[in-house]
Amino acid sequence: MLSNDADAARALALVRDFRALVGQLKRRLREQARPDGLTPSQNAVIMRLERDGPMTVTVLARGEGVRPQSMGATVAALQAAGLVGAKADPADGRQTLLSLTDACRHLIADNRAAREDWLFQAVQAKFSPREQQELANAVALLQRLVDDPRQ
Repeated sequence: MLSNDADAARALALVRDFRALVGQLKRRLREQARPDGLTPSQNAVIMRLERDGPMTVTVLARGEGVRPQSMGATVAALQAAGLVGAKADPADGRQTLLSLTDACRHLIADNRAAREDWLFQAVQAKFSPREQQELANAVALLQRLVDDPRQ
């Protein structure tokens, strides 16, 4: 798709700058969230349960690429914090399904609202309406990047 070495060099520089910028934006957004004291593993479990719904420790462990024993410790800490609850699987009473508590869902919503508010304020303050339209166009391009099923 690139016509020559100069185009390839420009694309590589763009990719490097973009990757660095995404990292900075993620850090800034993370700073806006209410401190929750959770580890990255605990946050990953919460996000998986939110995205995929109730599941067993074994399924969670498989999804996160860890041993069930390790996942059990992570889940136990989340249960102790009141963020994850457990109940018998209605389809198989021998299995226990884990799900997010209402308190966890409120925490997620509050943190998302804080991050979105910061981003909204920053976009409003730093970008003209024309620049906001350029940003919207860039978001559409980035959406194509992540929506490509072949990648």
